[in-house]
Amino acid sequence: MDKRTDRDTGGKTLEDYPRPSVAVDTAVLTVDPDAGLVVLQVRRTRGRGWALPGTFLHEGELLADAVRRSLADKAKIRGLNPRQLHVFDALKRDDRGRVLSVAHLAVLPAERLATRSAASTRLVSTDIRGELAFDHDEIIALAVTDVRARYEKSPDPDHLLGEAFSLRDLRLIHEAVAGHALQRDNFRRAMADQLEATGEFTTGGRGRPAELFRRSM
Repeated sequence: MDKRTDRDTGGKTLEDYPRPSVAVDTAVLTVDPDAGLVVLQVRRTRGRGWALPGTFLHEGELLADAVRRSLADKAKIRGLNPRQLHVFDALKRDDRGRVLSVAHLAVLPAERLATRSAASTRLVSTDIRGELAFDHDEIIALAVTDVRARYEKSPDPDHLLGEAFSLRDLRLIHEAVAGHALQRDNFRRAMADQLEATGEFTTGGRGRPAELFRRSM
């Protein structure tokens, strides 16, 4: 059957329905020792200002492939598999026409974002995002809410630290994500059931060696 003439219960074919463009935009987050939780932004090649790395979906392309293409082309980042966050579909989110954005999220260690000196990219505090294109501020806000909720429940679920870490280092990462200090004893109790001791201790630093832990889940 010709899909162009196949009609639904309302008597319409696929050609009778509007066809919005589909885009992907990705919030790539990491932790900066001084700025806390930061987001990667790219300079727009067409138009002024900054935006999240994104692109339009090509015909015959999967969303995940479009995300990886946009990160490679615009931020020189490869090897990520960001997860879907939300579909942003406000009617006037793009002044060029009807565009749906499937927002994605990735959280990774800072060393994988060697972009600080690049003219076309920058890392900016999620609390001071600046004037971004489209509704990218809203995407970042939702991404931050998502990440903070996950870090409240699990010890460093995105592995910003290595496989073994001290409780202090773990708490500092969680504080950077949360955006505020955490009470040490409460934090330890909240994470204890999801950690196991490695039997090893830190070496080479000042003061008493700290016990190292790993995630038990």
